[in-house]
This record gives sequence, C-alpha cells and structure tokens, in this order.
Amino acid sequence: MASRRFSEAIAEGDGISVLVEVHDLESARAAEAQGAEALVIRGALDGVRTTSDLPILWRGAGPLGDAVHAGADACLVILEHHAYDGERLEELHAEAEGLGLDFVIEVRNEEELDLALERLDPEIFLLAGTPEDGEGALEPALNLLADVPAGKLAVADVRVSGRDEVEELERAGVDAVIVAAGNIAELVGSAPPEV
Repeated sequence: MASRRFSEAIAEGDGISVLVEVHDLESARAAEAQGAEALVIRGALDGVRTTSDLPILWRGAGPLGDAVHAGADACLVILEHHAYDGERLEELHAEAEGLGLDFVIEVRNEEELDLALERLDPEIFLLAGTPEDGEGALEPALNLLADVPAGKLAVADVRVSGRDEVEELERAGVDAVIVAAGNIAELVGSAPPEV
C-alpha cells in the first residue's frame, strides 16, 4: 500500500485535491509529476505501485479483493447498485475496512445521501449526478454538498474545463475533484517545482 492513505491525501493541506483517472503507466507518471494528489483506476494496472507513490482509488467492478491486488488504498461503491440488496452495503463497508481500504460511497441525489448516512455513516462521499436542463456541470455536486455533514470528505465527480471551475468547487467546500488524465497542471493551480 502507499505510504499514505487516500483519505489523508485529500484531507491534508490547503485547497482542493485533484484526483486523476489514469489508464496506463505514462498517464500515472504524468499525473504525479503535474501535482495530482491521488490516482483513480478502473481496473488492474500492472506496475502502477512501482510507478507512483500516490494513493489509489479503485473504481472498478468486481470483488473488493481486486482493489487490494491492484494496490489501491480506497474503493468506490455506488450506492444505487446495492441500496436495495439486503445488507449488501453494510457488508461491503465492513469488507473494505477489513481489507484496509478507505470506503468511498457514490451518491447521485439527496435521497441516496440520506440513505448512506443512515445505513453507513461513511467518511468519504463521491458526489455525482447528471445536470438537469439549465444546470451547469458543477450543479449536481454543489447541490449535494450542502447536505454532506461537517467533518465528512466530499469528492466531486464532474466535468471541469478549467481552473476557475476547480476554484468554484474549492470555495464551496469540496475536498477533491476527479479529472481525466491529460494536462492537469493548470487544474492543480500552482505548478509543481521543476526537477
């Protein structure tokens, strides 16, 4: 596992953390060099642990053991997929803790947020959703953020097009934002030192 857990990476320091979804080792290297705070992967990425020391959020399908084998520090569970499957949410939460993974729950509306709080009281929320007519790309996450209790971590899963949108999320109190791999240095804010 990485030298620091996922939750610590996005909670520490000033400002918003930029998390980069990567699909290969080159994009993982570039993300770290450009100042990302963590990586997001959807499947096993051989060599990612030796390529980067950044914490990793597993966003893949399948058993949580796959996340551990991929070197992840955290796993994402989509509430909508398990909310009405008996005690499955609670089982996944307990399994993640048993495996040493930070548990991140994706919610898309206020009802899902309330359900997650009632059943799990998780530390980290991934705020997602599709903008309705007339809403900007950030609105679903910002609307949900208002109901996330103090002391919890909020990660926005929204399409950002520039630093101004990252700053808007930061001002609102979002702890981290997931972005696609690419030139993320401008989204991070202050460029990392030249090496």
